[in-house]
Formats: sequence, C-alpha cells, structure tokens
Amino acid sequence: MNRKSIVIILITVLIGAFLSGCVGSPKTEVQATPTTTVTTAPATTGATAAPTAVSAKEPEGIIRVSGAFALYPMMLRWSEEYTKLHPKVNFDISAGGAGKGMTDALGGLVDIGMVSRKISPSEEEKGAYWVAVTKDAVVVTANKNNPVLATLKTNGLTGDVFEKIYINSSITTWGQATGTGATDKINVYTRADACGAGEAWALYLGNYKQEKLRGVGVNGDPGIAEAVRKDNIGIGYNNLNFAYDVNTRKPVEGIEIIPIDINGNGKIEPEENFYGTLDELTNAIGSGKYPEPPAKDLHFVTKGKPTGIVQDFIKWTLTDGQQYIPESGYVVLSNDKINEGLKKVE
Repeated sequence: MNRKSIVIILITVLIGAFLSGCVGSPKTEVQATPTTTVTTAPATTGATAAPTAVSAKEPEGIIRVSGAFALYPMMLRWSEEYTKLHPKVNFDISAGGAGKGMTDALGGLVDIGMVSRKISPSEEEKGAYWVAVTKDAVVVTANKNNPVLATLKTNGLTGDVFEKIYINSSITTWGQATGTGATDKINVYTRADACGAGEAWALYLGNYKQEKLRGVGVNGDPGIAEAVRKDNIGIGYNNLNFAYDVNTRKPVEGIEIIPIDINGNGKIEPEENFYGTLDELTNAIGSGKYPEPPAKDLHFVTKGKPTGIVQDFIKWTLTDGQQYIPESGYVVLSNDKINEGLKKVE
C-alpha cells in the first residue's frame, strides 16, 4: 500500500471518530436535564417533574406587609405563629394607615396591604384583590381625669352629640355635651392620616367621609391615644388594640372609654354597658350589640389574586390562624365570611 492510500485511510478513521463523539454528546446532556431540574433547579421550566418538586418544597421567602394600624397587632401575632410552622418564611411588616397599605399594595411595594375599611370599586379596577380576615371596632376615648368622667360613664353620649362635636362643632364644652354646668372646652383630636378608623367613625356619625371630621390632626393610632392620655379635656377615637391593653384586657392606662348611648334615652342601660374589658366589647361586637359602623371588617389586599407563599399565608389566617384572634383582642369572622374568603383565594 502506497503512502497516499495510508494517509487517506487515517483521515477517514479520524473523521469517523470525531463525528461519533459529536453525536454522542447531546444524548448525554438531554438525559441529565430532567434530573438536574428536579433535584437542583426546580424553577427550570419544561420538565414534567418540576411542578412536583416545587409543590413539595417547604414555603420559603419574604412576605412584605404594610398598612392599617388596626390590623398591625394581629398581623404581628399571625406572622409569629406562621413562622413557627414555616421557619424559612420571613415577614417585613410596617404600619402607617389603611391608605398607605392600599397604595403600597397597588404600587407593588408590598405583597399584602392591611386595609381597615371597605375597598372601593375604583380600587378594584386598579387591581385591588381583597379578603376580610378579622373584625374590630372604633371606640371613643377620654382622659381618665376628665372633669365630667362620672357622668360620661353613667350616661354616655349619643351619636347626635358626637356629630355636633366632630362634624359641625356646635358643641364645644364638656358641659354642653353632658348637660352639666362644666365650662371646660373639648379638645378634639382626629386622625391626620387616611385610615379605616376615621372612615368608620365618620360613617357612624351620619355617612360622612373622614375629611369631614374636625379637630387637631394626629398621625396614627398610637399618636391619637397619646394625645388624649396627656390632655384631661381631650376626646379622640381609637381602634380596639390601641384603646385597650391586650394583657390586662382593660383600657390603656390614662384613658377611659366613652360609652355610646345607642338607644338615646340619656343613660347607659345594662345591655349597652360592655366597655369594662376588651373581652366584653369584642363579644358585643361579635353579637351585633355594638353598632356597625363603627365596628368594621379588616382586610388583606393584594395586587391581583395572591399566589405562592402569600396565598398560602392568607389561607392559613382564614383557617388555623383564626384561633389566635380572640386572645389578640379581635373578633372572629362568621363562617360565611371565612368560606367566602377561602373561595376568593383558592
């Protein structure tokens, strides 16, 4: 065999070996891909086993929440209990008012907005997807050293009197409010921030908007409670968990609750007298003895239907999470509202 023939044979062998190697490589890569997707990269799309791997994983991530002061204490408790069950889930929670919660949720700054008022059709059109998770109420507060406190606790004040204090300012002294000779001025405090408490209180007074409430504007539930605590002739309104101490179940030190004379007969009847403890009042709210408004549902709002860990957490608050509501100073939802909420987030 001459040299030229030998060279041709060697070239043919080398080309065959090269082509054989190139064809074999893709086969090995394709076979490895599903295994890699399931065990180390469950987020990779295209492999049929991937959904099973994802669904079996322990919930993990951060849930960002902001909004209503009314729901803030309950949200803290829920986050603690949920994290015990799912240690890989963390929460970033801040208060700031219902208005902030709605704005942050619609703007994508948080996963859940806490909103302590009804959600408007215009907000729903912008993508607000809401579910009621618990219930509370607004109560009217006075300083423990108020000059007519005994009369207030015995007789209460009617909605009409509250309206004249908060809306048209035709009642400006504690004597006018209680029918006594007291000349002390009423220092009126209201919320400066857009909030469910202000809206619920304004609605109770005559279907008004929060903007119609008169008085010195104070930011947040803690701020208005502190303003009244420091002013013996002040009047304010607070959500339950800022008017009552959740540990003692009594009104916050320095503050007293002004009863609402619901039937307008000028005195607080036994069936209207449920302000002594937080539990008495939440029972009255749950049974409908306390008017609504100022009782109100509290909501979680998301931008569109919730998914993933946010969906799982909301479903948990509507099921196992309801057990923590009474001890936290809130009112458990009715079964109808719970089922309605579960259907919305499924």
